[in-house]
Amino acid sequence: MKIIIFGATGMVGKQLVKQALYMGHQVKAYGRNIFTENMPESKDIEIVQGTLFNDKQVHSAIKGCDAVLSAIGGGIDSTDVTRSLGMKTIVEQMLKAKVQRIVGVGGMGILNTADDTLIMDTPEFPPEYIQVSLEHFKAYNFLKDSTLSWTFVCPPDIKDAGVTGIYTTNADYPPIKNKFRINSGDLAMFMLKEITANEFLQNRVGISN
Repeated sequence: MKIIIFGATGMVGKQLVKQALYMGHQVKAYGRNIFTENMPESKDIEIVQGTLFNDKQVHSAIKGCDAVLSAIGGGIDSTDVTRSLGMKTIVEQMLKAKVQRIVGVGGMGILNTADDTLIMDTPEFPPEYIQVSLEHFKAYNFLKDSTLSWTFVCPPDIKDAGVTGIYTTNADYPPIKNKFRINSGDLAMFMLKEITANEFLQNRVGISN
């Protein structure tokens, strides 16, 4: 498959690039500072420099791809709207380019609780993560309101660590066995598998090691 990875220079993005190449995919690695990063050398990788707020750049990068992986990051305060507006641009340009499949990364705060409220709306949710959770929720709504085939993975604390292959998932809720952490390598592995497994189409996904 030909896959474009947004946020390719981040902790999860780098794992996505490395694992996608290992699986034999053709990879477009997209980022603003992509040329300053130590990307893998391969005939199957194309480095694409661009921003998430330039429609033409994003459209040109997406065109001709089979699927999109979004590992967009940013700050956790109210001034950083990269996650929401970046997803808005990606969704709009996917529709124009007629690319249907996307798997993106959000956060655990937008999963459901047992009584179907959002985790971020519970009294015990850490207040310092409210703003970034609102950003994830906006990004999720751009996906949900589209006609794309989307999956939005909502991890807890992401550890900068490799693949174990041992993790658990759940649709729209946190996993029942929840350690409240996930290795970046395992998160990337799940995202790449989900592109074709399509087990969680039109779902948020809770995940944990």
